[in-house]
Amino acid sequence: MPGDTPRVRFAPSPTGYFHVGSARAALFNWLVARQSGGTFVLRIEDTDAERGREEWVEGIVSALHWLSMDPDEGPYRQSLRTDRYHQAIDSLWDGGFLYACDCTRDEIDSRNRAAGIQTPGYDNFCRDRDLPRGEGRALRFRTPDDGVTVVDDVIRGPVEFPNATMDDFVAVKASGSPLFVLANVVDDIDMAITHVIRGEDLLPTTPKGVLMWGALRSLGWRTDGSTGAGVVDAPGLPVFAHLPLLVNEQRKKISKRRDKVAVEDYRDQGYLPEAFVNYLGLLGWSPPDGEELFDTDQMIGWFRLEDVNHSPAFFDVVKLTHMNGEYVRAMTIEAFIEACGPWLTGDRAPWPDADFDPEVFARLAPLVQERVATLGEVPVMVDFMFLDQPDIDPEAWTKAVAGDPQAATILSAAIEAYSGLTGHWTHDDLHAATLRVAEGVGRKLGKAQAPIRVAITGRRVGPPLFEALEVLGPERTIERLQKAVRRADGGAT
Repeated sequence: MPGDTPRVRFAPSPTGYFHVGSARAALFNWLVARQSGGTFVLRIEDTDAERGREEWVEGIVSALHWLSMDPDEGPYRQSLRTDRYHQAIDSLWDGGFLYACDCTRDEIDSRNRAAGIQTPGYDNFCRDRDLPRGEGRALRFRTPDDGVTVVDDVIRGPVEFPNATMDDFVAVKASGSPLFVLANVVDDIDMAITHVIRGEDLLPTTPKGVLMWGALRSLGWRTDGSTGAGVVDAPGLPVFAHLPLLVNEQRKKISKRRDKVAVEDYRDQGYLPEAFVNYLGLLGWSPPDGEELFDTDQMIGWFRLEDVNHSPAFFDVVKLTHMNGEYVRAMTIEAFIEACGPWLTGDRAPWPDADFDPEVFARLAPLVQERVATLGEVPVMVDFMFLDQPDIDPEAWTKAVAGDPQAATILSAAIEAYSGLTGHWTHDDLHAATLRVAEGVGRKLGKAQAPIRVAITGRRVGPPLFEALEVLGPERTIERLQKAVRRADGGAT
């Protein structure tokens, strides 16, 4: 029976990329379901035909799968439940909870100004006009004149909303389409949702939902049997938990216009799903012992809704990236190589597929694994190995070669030193030879190898130089050094 175990729902609108705040809400719902043998329901609130896109529905489903949070039921779609909403509208109308209103916004504002009312809001003008339902007339919900509506929130405690401050809100648009509150409540009842876990930005709409839920129950509303909840009397109010806002480094609510908020972007840049879920779990909650790195099974065991903090949570991309690097370095080398696959061939790779050698990459992989924070950083660490010529970063060339009066001397000396290593091309031999070059120009090794690294790899940062040269081989190494000397001298490369 519904109520024996939690039934939670994640109900996104497909009007954009999958927001990190939505992902956090999905995770906290999923955790409540998983830790108690409950049901995680996915409901797509796709009634906004103008803004919604099917590709964003697919993006939501795909992102949840990437995060290993596939729903137990759904996705259900509001766009396919229109008949059910109209059944509720008819019941609420017949029960006297809705009334028709033909007021325009300009008319409402004009009456408020004439009455000296400064705050916007509806003045209940049509409440007692007994207008019939009809085209061009919205349907408003008749809110109580006095008393308070209390939202018992697990995170915030009881939140009181004086009924006198609540407008008779529009439940059905003049077009006949139900608005968010009505559709949401009907869905939650039909799906026997026991916990509503969502962002605090939706808290102001919750007392409206509480009133409408009570109205439908008073009318003997029953679930429609279209979901796994079966057909039962409308359940009592769910448990409410409104999650803290996510803010950026300026402590402003994160916004898709100025912040990096799309889960798809993090996935495509090579963040690991395990690390991403770990970090999402820390946005408003922390485990009992303060540990920040933990696996999903541990989080399921530790998580409690009542332990979620109501203060805004800082979505720190720097911390997320650092945490992802910890996960990358903890992988077995075999798992790391496999995970890098999508970035080493196809459109993401900066080299032709035919030029990629998996055995060569396997030799470099342990060196690369220690130096990247995301899988998306891997190609630039190894592209010098699979490109015919290195992709030389202009800034690196200017600093390490063009701006160093000794660079050409160092490069020429390296050519001579490396040419004598036939049959002894190991990283130890290359280290010793480069050390002699450094001593010859009166520099420390690190300073002397900078122009060599840029000439070979095109960048100032990369895997350990001598191990990289060992894999690259003497012929390609010396050829690149020779081209760098010509370029440094102002000649063609």
